[in-house]
Amino acid sequence: MRLRCAVLDDFQNAALGATDWSPVQDRVEIVTFAEHMDEDRLAELLADFDMVVTLRERVPFPASLLERLPRLRLLVASGMRNSVIDFEAARRSGVTVCGTTSSSTPPVELTWALLLGLARDIVGESTALRDGGPWQSGVGADLHGRTLGLLGLGKIGSRVAQVGLAFGMRVCAWSEHLTQERADECGVELVPSKEKLLAMSDFVSIHLVLGERTRGLVGAAELERMRPTAYLINTSRAAIVDQDALLTALREGRIAGAGVDVFDVEPLPADHPMRTAPRLLATPHLGYVSRHNYATYYGQAVEDIQAFLAGSPVRQLA
Repeated sequence: MRLRCAVLDDFQNAALGATDWSPVQDRVEIVTFAEHMDEDRLAELLADFDMVVTLRERVPFPASLLERLPRLRLLVASGMRNSVIDFEAARRSGVTVCGTTSSSTPPVELTWALLLGLARDIVGESTALRDGGPWQSGVGADLHGRTLGLLGLGKIGSRVAQVGLAFGMRVCAWSEHLTQERADECGVELVPSKEKLLAMSDFVSIHLVLGERTRGLVGAAELERMRPTAYLINTSRAAIVDQDALLTALREGRIAGAGVDVFDVEPLPADHPMRTAPRLLATPHLGYVSRHNYATYYGQAVEDIQAFLAGSPVRQLA
């Protein structure tokens, strides 16, 4: 009798075509699910599955869910970091958790897509052109000579910095533990405080890991420090920015606009205020969604399943 593996939140029905699942299909039945489900529905649905493949942090696996899945033995999560899986509960429940590698290039590229889209109002101008609206309805913001402020200068932030420098921008950065040595290595200016960075930047882009120190890092007071002509980009985690404060800033025109790829609730409910906020360029968490990343995620998920079946799990997280 074959084992059963559920592939969750396959919104684009892309999982089966992203890689070759045949190496495990003689022993494992692969079933994909395109709809997002709450915990109770998941507990019911996954009751007869031995394995689960989940994409990034789309589906939380708290103790309350893991304890309701006595048959589950393998949980594969794309990426090697996941904030919505209770690893200790997984260990207690006898569930092996494995990850995959992930490329940081797609979120870098999306950051610049959002920044450029805001600067030149690409969506607004394209919509006006298609709908017979005014020809050239606005005047775009320049990048060359302007200041790009980065909150975070890690793997992704440093790559965003390289592109900013190529555009001829002044690139500055701040994070709590950022050193002068790291800033020099990346060719950017180290700013002594987030407040100064926010006040001096024409574009602010967030590239931090969500944690206790970064949750709510940008709130109403921080947004007040930004110039009314400045733009905020967040492709990291929604909770780093106070969402109510951001909505207020956008509605009242305190900043020129925001580019957002991450939200407090995902998928975003139909009546969520972020769907209708002015001055907002929003995308449905596309930062990691690319053909190369999907091929890596699902290809290595197959490897994780093979290794687990062989009794030697790889890329083990718990």
